Amino acid sequence: MVEILSGALFVTAIIASMFMAWTIGAGSAGSTPFAPAVGARAISVMQAGFIVGLCIFLGAVLQGANVSEAVGRDLIEGQTLSTTAAAMALIIAATLVTVGIFTGYPIATAFTVTGAVIGVGLAMGGEPAWAKYLEIGLMWTLTPFVGAAFSYGIAIWLRDENHREDLAISALGAIVGLIIANIEFAVLGPAEGSATLAQTGGAYIPGPTFVGILSISLLFAVIAGVLISKQARNGVIQAEQRFALAMGAIVAFSAGGSQVGLAVGPLLPLLDDIVPLIAILVGGGIGLLIGAWTAAPRMIKAVAQDYASLGPRRALAALIPAFILAQVAILFGIPVSFNQIIVSGVTGAGAASAAGAGVSRSKIGWTIFAWAASFVLAIVVGFGGFSAVRLLS
Repeated sequence: MVEILSGALFVTAIIASMFMAWTIGAGSAGSTPFAPAVGARAISVMQAGFIVGLCIFLGAVLQGANVSEAVGRDLIEGQTLSTTAAAMALIIAATLVTVGIFTGYPIATAFTVTGAVIGVGLAMGGEPAWAKYLEIGLMWTLTPFVGAAFSYGIAIWLRDENHREDLAISALGAIVGLIIANIEFAVLGPAEGSATLAQTGGAYIPGPTFVGILSISLLFAVIAGVLISKQARNGVIQAEQRFALAMGAIVAFSAGGSQVGLAVGPLLPLLDDIVPLIAILVGGGIGLLIGAWTAAPRMIKAVAQDYASLGPRRALAALIPAFILAQVAILFGIPVSFNQIIVSGVTGAGAASAAGAGVSRSKIGWTIFAWAASFVLAIVVGFGGFSAVRLLS
């Protein structure tokens, strides 16, 4: 009887993980990366939903390990999540995110998953991981301010008539290329690690290691800057729209790398000796893709139209900081919400216009409340729910 119950809980945990992956694909990972581009009318809602699904799948497989490990192992000390705890945490988090999807308010997935895992972990008798909480708290607190400030600055810079706009977007493209060369990919590193494109390519250049890394980094920067400059010759607005589309794909890729850990991270302690990590990430990536293809368009519309009406300049201003913040979170293994990242960017970019670009202060205020409330509620429900199960068992 005990074996049957344990097996049922294991299957429930797997189902809950896939449901969580679906809700993430339909919500934060699937909706937010292309929302600014849709707001800029550079792509349709349905096209965005299709492309974002492919991008987040690739990101999940190639960059999903760090955050998955953090969610599964680093949020609680002294205890390993049990099958019951993993299933309960995933069900609680997925339910809260689903409520957000169908009410039109983008609930921060990272808040609900992190809160639920902490809640059930504490109920199991685990100790708080204060050092990790400090990292997470700093990231969550600073993200809205940093994202909004950088987005605002970029939007103001792009509309400044004291310099040529084509050179400005080419410079931004070069910066993005430089960063892409230095983000880590699991397929490029050793069996238990990862490496960057600059490290991999630089290894073939004679001389000190830093010379090779610097050379490849500059090569990527130059290529990206030149490609955008060539596009700008046919029209700056058209170049900005295509740049915004490219950034949407890059941010979607980053979203997959971060958000898949929220769906599969709690399963890692259960599957260590059964399934390789790469297979777990592929499974989670498939769940994200299905969510993006089946339900993301609703949330794309909500984020693109309800927060601000963006042109191509402000779309770029929102997406570039989002990409940088997402990669910082992936590097340090910090679960972060793409709703929070993109909404802060959209708000900052929208505020750069003379009329505020239609930014809805009421919508933003309710969203912030939903973020905070969902985190606290997830902890409380996770702790109370698991405690109740222990008393009844």
